[in-house]
Amino acid sequence: MIRILDSRKKNFKKNFEKLILKRRKIDTKINKVVNKIINDVKKRGDKALLYYERKFNDNSKLIPSKKDINKAIRTLSAEAKRAIFESYKTIYKWHSLQVKKNIIYKDNFGNKFSYITKPLSSTAVYCPNLPSSALMNCIPSQLAGVERVVLCAPAIKGQLNGAVMYAAKLCNVKEIVSLSGASAIAALAYGTKKIKPVDLIIGPGSTYVAAAKRILSSENIIAQERMFAGESEIVCWCDNSATSDEISYSLLAQSEHSQGCLALMLSKDLNLIKEVKNKIEKHIKTLPRKKIILQSLKRYGALIYAKNDREILNLIQFTSPEHVELQIRNYKKYINPLNDKLKTTGSIAAGPYSSMALSDYGPTQHSLPTNSTARYTGGLSVSDFTKQISINELSKKGLKKLSKSGYVLSNMEKLTGHSMSIKTKALRSK
Repeated sequence: MIRILDSRKKNFKKNFEKLILKRRKIDTKINKVVNKIINDVKKRGDKALLYYERKFNDNSKLIPSKKDINKAIRTLSAEAKRAIFESYKTIYKWHSLQVKKNIIYKDNFGNKFSYITKPLSSTAVYCPNLPSSALMNCIPSQLAGVERVVLCAPAIKGQLNGAVMYAAKLCNVKEIVSLSGASAIAALAYGTKKIKPVDLIIGPGSTYVAAAKRILSSENIIAQERMFAGESEIVCWCDNSATSDEISYSLLAQSEHSQGCLALMLSKDLNLIKEVKNKIEKHIKTLPRKKIILQSLKRYGALIYAKNDREILNLIQFTSPEHVELQIRNYKKYINPLNDKLKTTGSIAAGPYSSMALSDYGPTQHSLPTNSTARYTGGLSVSDFTKQISINELSKKGLKKLSKSGYVLSNMEKLTGHSMSIKTKALRSK
């Protein structure tokens, strides 16, 4: 079910790299299917959407009414509502610290330079029927001041998810569509008679959803998503300060999301690795999503023995995973701001009391980079829903000063139109 890899073995490096790299590879078969769906939605609009919704979700209503939404919310218990509201408060408070202020700078010549932060006009949040995902994606857009936020969540057999609807209500989302998969992304990108297009689509989804976003953003139909939010990933770096139960459940937790999740354990303790393997085989039998977990662990699961910390760090750097769980005694060494050994990861759950599964519910972000994109980007933030406009307001004195170097540089670059424009404008400074 889950393999054990030993770094002392001859073919270890080859086998490890093969495991990681095959998840990064773009599946041309999936792209072909997704392109077909995109073109169908582009051509037939709402008729195509209705076809896919009936086929995959047994749903015939693309846009739920307020009555439908309120009915779904009423199915929630007081305890469920309280838990969602508590998560909303902690996530909102944390993300409010990310709100950018305008930058205005005035130099000695009276020139005024500004960076003015403006929210995007519209965005859609793709939500795979998880209230935590609705909160994590809608709250930053709410704090950014996005004028139009669309929540896209499937209605399975025509039934809305009450927890997702309540999360959307807390985030003041006014527009909800009951769609899923690549067809949902196409509809939100191109628009149909019933659905207006948006500028940016964010939120985690299947490989088909991720492929649709990648294809449409490459054609500038929607904004380029800063990170690749694909199937979940976790790397657990462990020693015997952690129990085999804790480690096994951390790996199982991320693997239950979908069949393409990555779950790795790294340790210098071979006995602990064997214990974890036994516990995984025991615990998986009790979990409702065991078929998904089994497939995921078979494809992308591994318990890895490494000789030393340096080797472990190299493996993590090569993987650049979404999540790292540090269940080791000296974990503080690696979360020190001055230590950059773990900089190629999306998030870190550090120490004996931290849990990656718990972090999915706040306050820190759980929409994080996958497929090794943590090498160069971090998780979703308020800034993803804003843009900055630069403003140059020169003084007469400032124009005289800056135009001298600008004129020389533009001539050096053989951009005569630039130099003549600068020279003409500089006449005002005399």
